[in-house]
Amino acid sequence: MIDERTIFEIHRLHNEGLSIRKIARKLSLSRDSVAKYLDNPVRNTIRFERPSKLDPFKDEIGRLLEISPEASSEVIRQRLVPLGFDGGSTILKDYLRTLRASKRRAFIRFESAAGEQMQVDWGHFGSLTYGNTSRKLSCLAMIESHSRMLYLEFTHSQRQEALHRALLNGFLFFNGAPRTLVVDNMITAVIERDGPLIRFNEAFLSFLRPFKTVPRACNVRSPHEKGKVEKGAIHYIRYNFWPLRFFKDLADVQSQANQWRDQIANVRRHNTTAEKPIERFRPETLLPLPPNLPDCRDLEVATVHTDFCIHFDANTYTVPPHLIGKEVTVKADHQTVTIYFKDEVVANHARSWLRRHRAELPSHCEAAQRHPGGYSDEAAALMGLGEPVKAYLERFAATDLPLKKNLQRLLALKDDYGSAALCDAITQAAAHNAIGADYIENILYQQMAPRRIHPPVHLRDEALNRIRLDEPSLAEYDAFILKRKKIP
Repeated sequence: MIDERTIFEIHRLHNEGLSIRKIARKLSLSRDSVAKYLDNPVRNTIRFERPSKLDPFKDEIGRLLEISPEASSEVIRQRLVPLGFDGGSTILKDYLRTLRASKRRAFIRFESAAGEQMQVDWGHFGSLTYGNTSRKLSCLAMIESHSRMLYLEFTHSQRQEALHRALLNGFLFFNGAPRTLVVDNMITAVIERDGPLIRFNEAFLSFLRPFKTVPRACNVRSPHEKGKVEKGAIHYIRYNFWPLRFFKDLADVQSQANQWRDQIANVRRHNTTAEKPIERFRPETLLPLPPNLPDCRDLEVATVHTDFCIHFDANTYTVPPHLIGKEVTVKADHQTVTIYFKDEVVANHARSWLRRHRAELPSHCEAAQRHPGGYSDEAAALMGLGEPVKAYLERFAATDLPLKKNLQRLLALKDDYGSAALCDAITQAAAHNAIGADYIENILYQQMAPRRIHPPVHLRDEALNRIRLDEPSLAEYDAFILKRKKIP
């Protein structure tokens, strides 16, 4: 006889309108058994058990299964024959099947209200080859529990930023966030647990906070708690999307996945709900997205080396040569690598998935050829203000004006009026082909008063008076704080 939980599930599914055939398929029962327990859920039967040839050996079978639970019937029979067992293999197979079936648990399926819950999980899908190297390939599947609407994103990483970026893209796809997000015990979500006591990853909680989404972690070794995504989505992706496909790179994988998602996965009639996910999905029930979405790009602080490159993810990317020796902030997603100096973009590269590859921009190489020895401290301090200032100084260098003296005057104007005002004045002067610190000073004097009332302290040592310190970048502090929060 089957247990009460299975009988309850039979009647629940029948009340939802499922046929006997579908109930039997879902619960791995025969149609006769389903019909029997629908007709009479309480059956008191009297069973007479005959002695079995296995009776003297059941304790030994139990001991062998404790040592190796997956041992086959033939292996166990080989161990029993020297002890006097002369039965056939069929009786042993039937007994082992009964033992293993008794350890299986019956679970009652609970349906979530629309917009209430989403489930996420990672799946491994081998690797992609780039030249002479390869990158591991993972897929984050995200499913809206009520409708079974699916979002999937392939990545070459399961790091904290990769998880957040995929979740954000999923929320944008669904045009809303759930009230509860069910996750596995991945280190990027759960860093420690003791039974029902769970300590979530602080970076993960910080990401979810603006969405007003509450995380819920599954119990250990309880995949049924997120069966919609693990047994449903990941299995479905692995056996419906993945076979017989060929991919060039990560962008190609994602492009084909998006097409399969929209043309097959979300428009087929789901076996459980008997509805199409796209028709059952109700986006108006989701929580609205916050106005300011988090920046989920990979974030690092790097030093510009003498070859005017920074190192990031096993590759090098060029920056303007005047930044040699400076610290810059690197932010990257699947497509681009963006490099900042003092909160201003100084380089944009297409992300390379090769290893030991040098990504160059022609303008950086040309600047290095024009100034093989690098820039002076005064020029480097001004170059960091952006491309318009850099272009103006390049034009300035082509004139007969004293270069060092004018650079020092421009730095003094920067101290008096601020970086933004100086950049604006340089842009105006460049538009009128007015080259020289005199023009810049005149423009600033006409437009605004100096922000500094008292002159700085003048030291006896002139070398100390000429020291210039870089303005701090808030992005570098953010990167430092986030780096400290990462879990090794």
